[in-house]
Amino acid sequence: MTLAIFYKLLSIIATIGLGWLALRRGWLSGQGASGDAAQVLGNAALYLFIPALLFRTMARQDLSTLPFHSLAAYFVPALLLVLLVYAWYRSRAETVDARVATRTVAAVYGNAVQLGIPMAAALFGERGLALHISLVSMHGMVLLTALTVLVELDLARAQARTSLWITLSKTVRNTVVHPVVLPALAGLVWNLTGLGLHPVPDQLLQMLGMAVVPVSLVLIGATLATYGLQGRLRGALGVSVLKLLVMPAVVLLLAHFVFGLSGMPLSVLVMMAAMPVGTNALIFAQRYGVLQAEASVAMVVSTIAFMGTAALWLALLGWMR
Repeated sequence: MTLAIFYKLLSIIATIGLGWLALRRGWLSGQGASGDAAQVLGNAALYLFIPALLFRTMARQDLSTLPFHSLAAYFVPALLLVLLVYAWYRSRAETVDARVATRTVAAVYGNAVQLGIPMAAALFGERGLALHISLVSMHGMVLLTALTVLVELDLARAQARTSLWITLSKTVRNTVVHPVVLPALAGLVWNLTGLGLHPVPDQLLQMLGMAVVPVSLVLIGATLATYGLQGRLRGALGVSVLKLLVMPAVVLLLAHFVFGLSGMPLSVLVMMAAMPVGTNALIFAQRYGVLQAEASVAMVVSTIAFMGTAALWLALLGWMR
């Protein structure tokens, strides 16, 4: 691990700590409850900043240059793991709700932007960074859409108790009209029109999108201050193991032995998969009102543990060359 990546990890932990301190000192809550402050931050990220980032990313993506073979080598094993982890958590759940999908998000969705981009640039240079950014551009749309379908299908099944057609139609509607999925799809449709983005909305979306990282990290600290650690560590450790060890192992095996990747492209994919739990796990948890504290703890635990697991994966990839 390079010194630059280590500093990036420390800055992430420090920003989370500032969010914790801000809530504990009452800087965010004012006269209201501390939970209200965390909810406001979460809503701002979910309904304003993240949609702007996703729409702009998909609207500006050069679809003709996407490395589709490498994308398939990452997202096929990632989606396979989504289904396996979801089925495993589902089999152990006593009730049908959004907790299963929330834990699955934490187990498969990594911190690919604020930590992943500087890591890819430092370790793999321009070519590696270009591949990493291609993965990032599809990351939310593919994985979050799949997980949204699963959770909405579960919720529709539990609430509707009617025909399969009504359940499926409700699932499709709630999946498409979703603050994460809809902006990504809208950005893709806009991209396909070939109209491009006028400088004014482009800069507006860029400014809003730049707030995603700091707001999300402060939100994690605020959530930790609101709920604490007690009773959440076991679940957080479980998803951290899945994210830091199981997911990169699955991507490594399928990308290398099934898709035939090796060298730098394989390393980029494996390190993308090895990223610690991303902030979208908490955003997803807040969207459905479950496991906010566990998702926050999982990100902190996995980010700290990444200092060791990253070195492990880099050593293994170096040995395979």
